[in-house]
Amino acid sequence: MVRPAFLTRPVPAAAPWILAGAALLLFLLWVWLPARPSLVARVPGADRPAGTEVGGGESENVFARGKLVTGPGRPANLAGFWPQFRGPGMDGIARDPAPMARAWPGGKPRELWRVEVGEGFAGPAVEGGRVFLMDYDRAASRDAVRCLSLADGAEIWRYSYPVAVKRNHGLTRTVPAVARGRVVSMGPKCHVTVLGSDTGEFRWGIDLVKDHGTTVPPWYTGQCPLVDGELVILAPGGPEALLMAVDLENGGVRWRTPNAHDWKMTHSSVAVLELGGRRYYLYCASGGVVAVDAASGAPAWETATWKINIATVPTPVNLGDGKVFFTGGYNAGSALFQFRLQDGKLTGEEIFRVKATVFGATQHSPIWHGGHLYGIRADGRFVCLGADGKVVWASPPGPNFGLGPLLAAGDAIFALNDRGRLTLLEASPAGYQPVAEADVLDGHECWAPMALAGDRLLVRDLTRMLCLQVGP
Repeated sequence: MVRPAFLTRPVPAAAPWILAGAALLLFLLWVWLPARPSLVARVPGADRPAGTEVGGGESENVFARGKLVTGPGRPANLAGFWPQFRGPGMDGIARDPAPMARAWPGGKPRELWRVEVGEGFAGPAVEGGRVFLMDYDRAASRDAVRCLSLADGAEIWRYSYPVAVKRNHGLTRTVPAVARGRVVSMGPKCHVTVLGSDTGEFRWGIDLVKDHGTTVPPWYTGQCPLVDGELVILAPGGPEALLMAVDLENGGVRWRTPNAHDWKMTHSSVAVLELGGRRYYLYCASGGVVAVDAASGAPAWETATWKINIATVPTPVNLGDGKVFFTGGYNAGSALFQFRLQDGKLTGEEIFRVKATVFGATQHSPIWHGGHLYGIRADGRFVCLGADGKVVWASPPGPNFGLGPLLAAGDAIFALNDRGRLTLLEASPAGYQPVAEADVLDGHECWAPMALAGDRLLVRDLTRMLCLQVGP
């Protein structure tokens, strides 16, 4: 190897003295020059406006600046209701549905009306001829609870309050709950609002971040409020309350569940488990699953063996007789737990696990119907599972349902794919049997839960909501 020329030249004798003098000069300058401000490490979240809470809360009482605006809409004189997330029985099944058409005139269901909505995936609730939607008004930077007419989509009233929400893969993700003349909603940053369902009049509100230390999940909250009798059941995942029950009438706290493991809120919603005449609430938190006594909120059972590290979205599916099916995306797969009462104590035993390649639903909970589970697997295929967790049938590779929603009515299932293609198929273990298919939306990210009231099906994509007539 040839050495560079500068390495072969002789070093001048004065060179060491020159280097020593330069070093002394730099030292004297460092001592005599004025001190500069010290550098401060940049901590994530330190650039947040003063007074705001970590996790997305507002420093002010946003409800003090709430505004109610009435519109020209009128409630429809139509039967049918879908009062909460996953319908009347919280199982994705319509109760006493109208007859469903097996063929659509002109090749697609008749579109009755459509409205523009803010970006998001919030689904509607229907009660008393009214459609309730948790929306966001980006131009005004306000959460907006909207009440529309089921007849024509005209707005009956709108209640809004100021909250700054940035686009993060959509904005809204929750479904209101309607009961006892009240509508309960939860906004993207965990503001719980209770209004009169007829008039939109403000009754009470809770900022879960500010009041209970909730950390808003990534991509904002997907938890839908649960109304159970006179109580609203919430899962704040805060330092003092993993779950809590508040009075529907006035918002007073009835009980709190201690958060011993500091588990956080996820995108999943609270499910109900009844066993031996006793009632429990099941919740998939960030670190595992908890069951709490419905009367007192005391922890009755918990496990850390079922959790999803990236995003817990589906809600537990109650199969009856103490069996509960858990599922998730991101390679989580599924699991069946058997719950029992032994000497008055709740126990839960894992019966089997299902690999993600067999079944794992990323977004929407499957439907337990006629002794079988129907759902959309993470690869976009529609799957029918037996009670043993084995695949009875799967749709062919061609139709891809993506992350779309589904619901059941009678012996039929409606499934909507990402791009707005609606499929009506038989709820039967005999095989994948599509009865009718049509492109009802030409949009994108049609992920919101659907609602069925009578023979009117409500669907939406990122920015529009449609009402379709699916009866004969």
